[in-house]
Amino acid sequence: MVDGVTLTMGVAGSKLEKALGDHFPEGERYFGLENFGNTCYCNSVLQALYFCVPFREQLLEYYSSNKSQGEAEENLLTCLAELFSQINSQKKKTGVIAPKRFVQRLRKENDVFRGYMHQDAHEFLNFLLNQLVDILEKECLKPTTETVSNGPSNGHVNGVKQEPAATWVHKNFQGILTNETRCLRCETVTARDETFLDLSLDIEQNSSITSCLKNFSSTETLNAEDKFFCDKCCSLQEAQKRMKIKKSPRILVIHLKRFKYMEQLNRHKKLSYRVVFPIELKLSTTLDAGDSVYSLFAVVVHVGTGPNHGHYVSLVKSHNHWLFFDDENAEMIDESAIQTFFGSAQEYSSNTDHGYILFYESLSGDDKSL
Repeated sequence: MVDGVTLTMGVAGSKLEKALGDHFPEGERYFGLENFGNTCYCNSVLQALYFCVPFREQLLEYYSSNKSQGEAEENLLTCLAELFSQINSQKKKTGVIAPKRFVQRLRKENDVFRGYMHQDAHEFLNFLLNQLVDILEKECLKPTTETVSNGPSNGHVNGVKQEPAATWVHKNFQGILTNETRCLRCETVTARDETFLDLSLDIEQNSSITSCLKNFSSTETLNAEDKFFCDKCCSLQEAQKRMKIKKSPRILVIHLKRFKYMEQLNRHKKLSYRVVFPIELKLSTTLDAGDSVYSLFAVVVHVGTGPNHGHYVSLVKSHNHWLFFDDENAEMIDESAIQTFFGSAQEYSSNTDHGYILFYESLSGDDKSL
């Protein structure tokens, strides 16, 4: 079976090489990923992350520095770094790689991904990024030999607990939201900042990412049973609440909430709504001193009519070319084909391939702190 898969990819791979010809980017590798029984949710996200160049570069740097320090304890981060290094160092330009060790580690770490059931790609991405953050934070707090010989090794310095430094995962994906609540009696505004690694947006039929972001930041009135406890009034009061983006991340990940729980059906239903996502996105942050401009570089697509079955594929942009990855297979696509993944304008449509997770990179080269 594996040989058969490699053989078919050999044909697809050579087609891709022929299609790119002399324009094949120097040093780039385009490899499909073998499916280990419904692991398309994992493969599609891994392809999007591989073509997130700042993330890939830092992961490869981590791999080489770890390698020079000797044998590291295996975890999700070391397995991911090894997989990316394996792809990056291939002699051939195209082919198939089996992410076996990574999938085994994933199943060991979280029993949700242990079986062969259809899994949610967003749930996997969320779990993966948070695991990478945890591992890197623990490594930052690890006492060095010097610290141990010269002082406390319990993560405290002068009796003050050390906070883990922001990791390179944070530097790429983390943004800040401000949750603002205004008391309608005394007009006092209570603001609380919270960080995010991705934004989950509610969607509507025949809408766009821009309108979904506006809805995300729209004002909600808290009244009746939802009143807000105002510290100044020392009582429950009617209030207005809104969520604003304070600091935009370098890599903006947008999750479209396509799976909605329907009470009358007592189950989740897939929303096939048409949601337009632009190649270039403008994002305004709290002080409105100009917009952050983002460029789309990857889309994880859910194929199918329901949440508990279906398939995931990914579209990625690499050196101004768009590629379509479907597990072992990779092929070139035209940028204009992206609009076929916006969704369906009618509820019942033969098109079931819908954009689910969008990856945008800031064109300013750095995240914008306002």
